[in-house]
Amino acid sequence: MKANQNLEPFMHEEQIREALNAHWQASAAGDADAEHDIYDDDAICDYPQSGERILGRRNLQALRSHHPGKPSGFNVRRISGAGELWVTEYTITYQGRPAYTVSIMEFRDGKVVHETQYFADPFEAPAWRSQWVQRTA
Repeated sequence: MKANQNLEPFMHEEQIREALNAHWQASAAGDADAEHDIYDDDAICDYPQSGERILGRRNLQALRSHHPGKPSGFNVRRISGAGELWVTEYTITYQGRPAYTVSIMEFRDGKVVHETQYFADPFEAPAWRSQWVQRTA
């Protein structure tokens, strides 16, 4: 076994992490071309909450480019993953309202071939559980 073979998965994961950082920065900047560089031409994107599936990078870019409430902010909380499966937790702000979002991306040959995104609205914490929780921002 060659000495550098042990580094290949790490280097591959580092490249994916860099691609994800560039993707989210482009998303935040509104750069639709750079934002969609991460996707394979035949990528699939699922929105389970609305029951929608977007087929292909071009359709995904067109859909996002025509969103009537352009996002006014992105705040990436964390990116975690290994190998071909990566998860990003972030908040995206539409028309002053945050949407807590989880993006699950599956990579093949350095490109996203499948993404599933979940969106959640904030909600008020019920008082009954206050004795067991710590409030966060």
